[in-house]
Amino acid sequence: MKTKIILAISTIALGTTATFAQAISEECKTTASIAYEHAKVKNYEAAEAPLAKVRKECPTYSVATYQFTGKLLKAKLKKATGDQKKVVANELIAMYKERLQYFPTKSKKGNAYSNIAQLMYDHKIGTKEEQYATFDKAYKEDQANFHGAKKWYTYFSLLVDLHKDGKKELQEVFDMYDVVTEKIEEEESNKAKVISELSAKEEAGATLTKKEARKLKNAEINLKAYSKVKGGVNGKLGVLADCTNLIPLYNGQFDAKKGDIEWVKRATRRMYSKECTDDPLFFKLVESQHKLEPSAKSALYLGRLAEKDKNSAKALEYYNQSAELETNKSDKAKVYYTIASSYKKKGSYGKARAYYNKALQQKPSLGVAYLQIANMIASSANNCGTDVFSKRAVYWLAARYANKAGRVDPSVSSNASKAAANFNAKAPSKSDVFQKGVQGQTIKIGCWIGESIKVPAL
Repeated sequence: MKTKIILAISTIALGTTATFAQAISEECKTTASIAYEHAKVKNYEAAEAPLAKVRKECPTYSVATYQFTGKLLKAKLKKATGDQKKVVANELIAMYKERLQYFPTKSKKGNAYSNIAQLMYDHKIGTKEEQYATFDKAYKEDQANFHGAKKWYTYFSLLVDLHKDGKKELQEVFDMYDVVTEKIEEEESNKAKVISELSAKEEAGATLTKKEARKLKNAEINLKAYSKVKGGVNGKLGVLADCTNLIPLYNGQFDAKKGDIEWVKRATRRMYSKECTDDPLFFKLVESQHKLEPSAKSALYLGRLAEKDKNSAKALEYYNQSAELETNKSDKAKVYYTIASSYKKKGSYGKARAYYNKALQQKPSLGVAYLQIANMIASSANNCGTDVFSKRAVYWLAARYANKAGRVDPSVSSNASKAAANFNAKAPSKSDVFQKGVQGQTIKIGCWIGESIKVPAL
């Protein structure tokens, strides 16, 4: 009898629990539906209370709760003033943490933690160590989803500040500098490739779709942001990476580290990039690297040393070997650029252009390569035309390359604009075109250039 009573009570209890859970679920569904509808049309004032209720009472209901809350709080943060900004920033941080807790598989750690870290930095929440540790967590746990030019700069900037405060080693700063610059250059190349492809389509006379036009605009905006950040990162590193600091640092470590190929490679690369190549330490590092692991980098450095000894033939041999061995696109581009510049100095413009183009294939954002081609074309104007008009028409082509340089690489945009303006000033005028009767025609340019240029509408 007692058993029957217990079973009956259990059944009633289970039924009541199930009914209660169902009621909560229905209430969540109704509240969430109201919140989401308001949030979809950006009526955040009406959405705020029901969203907060869903987060509090049924946090696992839907990831949409956190997506809409994030948009709401970001909009609120923009409008906030004074101390209220910090309050909203803390709310946003709490939201990111809740989303990670309740929807870990639908949340990107790299994005969430780097967003939290940036909010902490922007609104002076926590110590520098805590801000840096949060960025570091984002990078180490999910580098693939750590995006944003500003966030990369802040991450690096905090590390430099902590080093100046005596809390981080100089070697850590150098290691992170390599990571950050590599990431920035990767992003720059991606954006420049988009710009190069879509601008080429425009130049060919095609009309971009709305989607393509938007893609081009976003790529240009992001490229400028990354270019600005790269300059900021280099500025932040400042004198820390000057030869006066690098040489004693690496001299002190050399005997203990000369058998460590990774250390040798980093030290050699940094001294090379900062042009500390006149010091005997650079030769010792190159010698050690080539002995431990003959590679693209060691061949490049040997080429540099051969060039210093005025053995240009040997230097080119090493540079070509370096280019063949190199697997990193950005570094391969630098080697090709070095080879191109060597040919340019000799006046071998055709070969120089071929290598500048090889560099651009590896790194589309290397605007200085386009600028070098533009300068070579302009300097050949008198030799690559059949009459005065066709000689001056060469400057239109030079201007086109200069403009392309500025478009794919904001860091050279000022020099590129000046160069293009100078070239256009030397090109045929509107009256020259009219008298020649070649409006809209295509002019073939001979000699090493071997390209055509359409007479622009003046």
